[in-house]
Amino acid sequence: MSVIAAYTPDKYGRAALEHAAAAARSAGTRLVIVNATRGDSYVDTHFAADEEVVAVRDKLAGEGLEVAVRHDVVPDVADAVLAAADEEQGTLIVVGVRHRSPVGKLLLGSVTQRVILDALCPVLAVKPPR
Repeated sequence: MSVIAAYTPDKYGRAALEHAAAAARSAGTRLVIVNATRGDSYVDTHFAADEEVVAVRDKLAGEGLEVAVRHDVVPDVADAVLAAADEEQGTLIVVGVRHRSPVGKLLLGSVTQRVILDALCPVLAVKPPR
């Protein structure tokens, strides 16, 4: 059993990670951090640098959590989060949410929306503090 954190190196991903770590501590279970990219652009601001992923993992492990990281180039980011939940027996997926305009919702696919709609376990959508 595990808690899955859909992590991005921004305030939304940090909010998801914070809530996921708290849920894993509370449940006494493993935390799986998923940071993935499709790799189809030169710069993906949602894909963390290797050093940042190691630092996040080491910090949480130092706090006593069992932590695993999936930091991959994948065909589809939502599928990577959902696959991690299936393979790691996820009991909860935590995602950060950001406000998007109606046009943004129409033009851009939403990883968060797909995870919420397609996950087999509960999904907690969190916002960063103001």
